[in-house]
Amino acid sequence: MTHSRLPPPGTVVRRTTARVLPVRPDGKVLLLHGWDPLIPSRPYWFTIGGGVEAGETAAQAASRELREEVALVLPADSLGEPVATNTIEYEWGGCPIIQHQTFFAVGVEAVEVSFANQEELELETISDHGWWHPDELEATGQAAHITIPGLLRQAVNAIELRKAS
Repeated sequence: MTHSRLPPPGTVVRRTTARVLPVRPDGKVLLLHGWDPLIPSRPYWFTIGGGVEAGETAAQAASRELREEVALVLPADSLGEPVATNTIEYEWGGCPIIQHQTFFAVGVEAVEVSFANQEELELETISDHGWWHPDELEATGQAAHITIPGLLRQAVNAIELRKAS
């Protein structure tokens, strides 16, 4: 595995990300399955998304990441208002990460997921996708972060509210 895109181990990385939670009518949310490049033996499920680049809004970054990571094309203005924001701390690639995240929920019917647009490091550290009910994911203990099942619940509730209004 190449680690050319990783900062030197121990480097504290502060980043702002935009994340997308696609929700099907059955209440399942699309997640990705992957691992830390230094610990491939401990895979986990995580949300679609990535860093907000200079000059991008969170919605623009979310739209771009959705297209790059799973080949789902949705314009930024179709994502609506964020359903949640948080800041988490974790370690990845030997570096402590402090990550501020903005989450968007989108209702989808059927999605044909493709990893064709992923970057090299993503292709090396993401193996699959899956649709999860929040309670089922929580029961597995395989969420990348303890906050993810609750975020899935918020996304499902937001989509249900949008349908009702």
